[in-house]
Amino acid sequence: MDDQSKLADWIADLIGPYGFLYPVVILAAAALTYGVVRFVLMRIVYRVLERTRSQWDDILARRGVFKQLAFIAPALVLYAGVSYYADYAEIGHRVILAYIVINVVITIDRLLSSVIDIYQLYPVAKRRSIKGYVQLVKLVVYLLGGVLAICLLINQSPWGVLSGIGAMTAVLLFVFKDTILSLIASIQLAANDLVRPGDWIEIPEYGVDGDVIDVALHIVKVRNWDKTIVSVPTYKLVEGSFKNWRGMSEAGGRRIKRSLLIDQTSVSFCDPEMIERFRRIRRLQPYLQAKEEELARANAELGEGDPLLVNRRALTNLGTFRAYVTAYLDENAKLRKDMTLMVRQLRPSPDGLPLEIYAFSNDTNWVNYEGIQADIFDHLLAVLPFFGLRVFQYPTGEDVRALHLPQAPPVRPAAG
Repeated sequence: MDDQSKLADWIADLIGPYGFLYPVVILAAAALTYGVVRFVLMRIVYRVLERTRSQWDDILARRGVFKQLAFIAPALVLYAGVSYYADYAEIGHRVILAYIVINVVITIDRLLSSVIDIYQLYPVAKRRSIKGYVQLVKLVVYLLGGVLAICLLINQSPWGVLSGIGAMTAVLLFVFKDTILSLIASIQLAANDLVRPGDWIEIPEYGVDGDVIDVALHIVKVRNWDKTIVSVPTYKLVEGSFKNWRGMSEAGGRRIKRSLLIDQTSVSFCDPEMIERFRRIRRLQPYLQAKEEELARANAELGEGDPLLVNRRALTNLGTFRAYVTAYLDENAKLRKDMTLMVRQLRPSPDGLPLEIYAFSNDTNWVNYEGIQADIFDHLLAVLPFFGLRVFQYPTGEDVRALHLPQAPPVRPAAG
């Protein structure tokens, strides 16, 4: 006779003629066991854990790993007590064991969730996410646990069921197609370090433009700048293309690439009055000195007999303004000098002549970056008229109202 039967007989002898109360006694014993473990033993365990310096045990407690174990204790009492009923002992044992297996699976699930939380305590978690792999392990645990619980209930060997599952490989591949694709994609993302939590990514076709907040087995969650949450299947990141702005953050410089549209009719050669005015600009003094010496040497070969500027080299207001903008950017302490910095002309168009500023700010924060960019163009727009240049702009209603057209003379009726 096994230990469970001995315990059942001992309880039966204890209650004597009140054998009909046996189920009540067993249920009461199971409830008492649960109460002692859940409200007495667990409190002692939690108090001990609170005194430790390690964060691991606190995470295990917060995830409810120890609380879940309390559900197994009364099941062991019921497992021993059901042996009293020989006719129902076998099926009772199978049901209770299936219940225990389910609780063990839930406990393992919470333990694996704790592993993710513990992993987040280390700096490597910002570079490598293990959530997808842990979710895959959870899937396997639930699959095996479910098969084992079903086998216990129907009194079948789990190996036979698992071999039957092997014969259904094609069906399983179809059912778990997305999971398999996501698993492969997760491995590729991790191996190539394509996406990390905290990265700013853009996927226009899915409306994604924001920070990655979670990289899981099946989905990648992104919080857009408008605070909406977008979930993208993991395998879609590998299947298509996306932009990751992590390189910008790591480099410490954010690109400024914006143009001023110059009215092409305002471009002209510099006359002596303009040159004299430009000499008063501190930033232009080195440029003007070097340029005048260069032009003097070039024009000396032509002699003094040709006064036309078109036949000689001369300064232009646009070229001088471009030199001023370059000097202004060189002095700006908020721009990276070790990265590309230039002022260039783009192809003229019906919308004007684009004068593009190409530089990198030393602050990658979005708000600060926009402020740096706005300060630069505020200044350039303000000084542009000083160089005799105008910004191209389509006529507005105010321009039309300010236009005074001569009125046609009134039409006089014909005589007679």
